[in-house]
Amino acid sequence: MPHASVIDGIEFARRSSKLSGSQPVSTLARVRENLLAAEGALRYEIEGLPQVQGRPALRVQVGGVLALRCQRCLGRLDFDLNSESLLLLYEAEAELAALPVDAEGPERIVARKEMPVLELLEDEVLLAVPYAPRHEECGPRAGDAPAATQRPLAGLRALMGGKR
Repeated sequence: MPHASVIDGIEFARRSSKLSGSQPVSTLARVRENLLAAEGALRYEIEGLPQVQGRPALRVQVGGVLALRCQRCLGRLDFDLNSESLLLLYEAEAELAALPVDAEGPERIVARKEMPVLELLEDEVLLAVPYAPRHEECGPRAGDAPAATQRPLAGLRALMGGKR
């Protein structure tokens, strides 16, 4: 990576710093586990924001194409990744834990003096990739048995001795 491999989160945000570049997919170990092929590169940009909702923050953008495995046909699925997150920075875990959960608001994380850029990118990618990727037009594989109609209570009458 031609840029800094770690940043001081709070200082990076306070100075409105920017960091951008390209990262080979093969270097993202946690992401590679979910891929069919670790090829290509992802472009990224990390921007420090001094004040968002009264907090320093980071805007993390990641884009590119990832080779995933379709969970229906098991073939290659090229996933167009275009993700952006806003991360509000806190200085201590206790400060963050005291806040109410806000599922609709921006992400909140504890900032460190040394925040690995690679980890920020991997986290962003892992949150953006679908859990069970599938082609939109994909059907079941040839040879798969059609799903049988399920009737979970079908044997209940027999167990009860035929009573109504």
